[in-house]
Amino acid sequence: MKRNKPKYKQIIDAAVVVIAENGYHNAQVSKIAKQAGVADGTIYLYFKNKEDVLISLFQEKMGQFVEKVQEELVEKETASDKLYMLIDKHFSNLAGDYHLAIVTQLELRQSNKDLRLKINEVLKDYLSVIDSILQTGVDTGEFSESLDIRLARQMIFGTIDETVTTWVMNDQRYELMELVGKVHQLLMNGCGGSQPR
Repeated sequence: MKRNKPKYKQIIDAAVVVIAENGYHNAQVSKIAKQAGVADGTIYLYFKNKEDVLISLFQEKMGQFVEKVQEELVEKETASDKLYMLIDKHFSNLAGDYHLAIVTQLELRQSNKDLRLKINEVLKDYLSVIDSILQTGVDTGEFSESLDIRLARQMIFGTIDETVTTWVMNDQRYELMELVGKVHQLLMNGCGGSQPR
């Protein structure tokens, strides 16, 4: 499968840098090829077009992230610990790769409707992770039994996402990781579970 090939990964990683530094609309395939150290035509062996590069980049990076989170969730018993770990991983993943943070928080948002629909498709696995944490919390009594899981999922994802976007928009002038505990407490309170961590 193409995803296992080193050049595929090289192109994806190069695209993150080029799109972050130039913006999606100014990120020509030739710039991505140059950053990846491959011929322009090589890109088309792996991707249909620039839009396909952007979607694949998001699928790849989000897929890896969700896999890591799912592996670590198993080790956490309480919904509170699971939620804390999710926030911590999400923030550290993007704090550790500022180019990726720019691409996911800014460049993916400026895309057309078809692209946004494909991005939403990729997000489904991430949202399922949030649903499973919420269900655990309701089942164990950590969260209110009347919790609207769908609404709570939107609140959690929206809060985590907007916190990172604000950090990116502010040119990372503060430590994103310092907000993990505060965001966790806010979300725990919102789910009807106010126990401090």
